[in-house]
Amino acid sequence: MRLGVLDVGSNTVHLLVVDAHPGARPLPAHSHKAELRLAQLLDEGGAIAPGGVELLIATVRDALSAAEDKGCEEVLPFATSAVREATNADAVLARVRDETGVDLQVLTGEEEARLTFLAARRWFGWSAGKLFLLDIGGGSLEIAYGIDEEPDTAVSLPLGAGRLTSGWLPGDPADAADVRALRRHVRAQIARTVGEFSRFGKPDHVVATSKTFKQLARIAGAPGSGEGLYVERLLTRKSLEEWVPKLTVMTAVERAGLPGVSEGRAPQLLAGALVAEAAMDLFGVDELEICPWALREGVILRRLDHLPEE
Repeated sequence: MRLGVLDVGSNTVHLLVVDAHPGARPLPAHSHKAELRLAQLLDEGGAIAPGGVELLIATVRDALSAAEDKGCEEVLPFATSAVREATNADAVLARVRDETGVDLQVLTGEEEARLTFLAARRWFGWSAGKLFLLDIGGGSLEIAYGIDEEPDTAVSLPLGAGRLTSGWLPGDPADAADVRALRRHVRAQIARTVGEFSRFGKPDHVVATSKTFKQLARIAGAPGSGEGLYVERLLTRKSLEEWVPKLTVMTAVERAGLPGVSEGRAPQLLAGALVAEAAMDLFGVDELEICPWALREGVILRRLDHLPEE
């Protein structure tokens, strides 16, 4: 069957269309993406502003039209931290449902971490052993660890690259004092979770998903997307520690000129790098591997697991 997964995230609204059936690898057929940046459309009270709600409804309509054009039999719609934490989330969800027919399922942070972990486990397989996962989104950082398809532990922290950029780094280039303050904040937040994971022992394989990690690996020398999906892409803590000071003094325009960095993501790359560096340091990770699959694939895989075999 042809499935669509509609991901309303903090940065983008992304429709991924795949051809899939139980027991098979989902094959991407189409991608429809709009950079909505919901996390930046909140008013002072933490609500999604009226203009943002209208934009979200129009974007969802466009995605539904694309899904219909591509022959999707089913669309799996979900929303993450930007909608989850909006003070008017219930009203926004009701309007989207009433005006588009789409019933957005709001994932908790832990559900995000668990579904992303499932995708990574399926990608790397059982031979990866104990798997430790890091995922930096626009609104949150997800961390998970386990040896099975369900992680032994999973947490979500409000340390997304978009959220931190808008809340802590207003300058372009960033002010050095702001960077230091953000660095302290990020490390204090992550340090609180280290003990929860360390009791399970050292992982056999450390992986990372998300655009932030992909871009950091790319500027550190990992192969570009043109070299294919199955090429190994690694990020070392050493290379990241060398890049963070460089990113700190660069403007968003300068960062956009780096390999693999898009103009839309460039402003939040520094905040993402600070989170990645802190996580790798505090968890004692010297090297991690980039996983091509993430949350959207996890949602698809979970749905396929509940379809009857033909």
